[in-house]
Amino acid sequence: MLDYCIRAAGPDDLDGARAVMLDTVHRDFGTGYVPRWHGDILDPAAAYLASPRHTLLVALDPADRDVVATAALDSRGPAHPPNPRHLAERFPSGETAQLRRIYVRPEHRRRGLARRLVGELLAFAAADGGYRAVYLHTDPMVPGAEAFWRSLGKVVHDEREDPGGGQGIVHFEIPMGR
Repeated sequence: MLDYCIRAAGPDDLDGARAVMLDTVHRDFGTGYVPRWHGDILDPAAAYLASPRHTLLVALDPADRDVVATAALDSRGPAHPPNPRHLAERFPSGETAQLRRIYVRPEHRRRGLARRLVGELLAFAAADGGYRAVYLHTDPMVPGAEAFWRSLGKVVHDEREDPGGGQGIVHFEIPMGR
């Protein structure tokens, strides 16, 4: 494994982090930037750096020090709507660490980088002391995403099993002690 530098993002990292995030929503999700889903991408400082309970991590390429991966955590639980009501009730804001923007550039995947980033986020959540659960959702159409998250946590709701398929999203709870 390459010796990636993983650290909390600072102001100098935000352009690189934003580029990784925007590239991912365009390439992997095929949606492009959608304000109601991706508002934090345009202003990651406000979303992740302003609150001591939130964080944005970046991984830097050891060769050129460019940001090649991101991982974020905030204290907002899943909102209803668009998510099912029982998830909003199970994972309330303030008590839930929601993992977000775990994105790795394609040429840096399959090197354990996402797993390391998630480990750092889980340690951050545990150190906070106020979180009782870790939640995330993923689009199973993104290659490798569903299998990766299943290796780390348990499915708490699979919208593909809902009448009409819901949004097709899979919701997970990740054990804090991982």
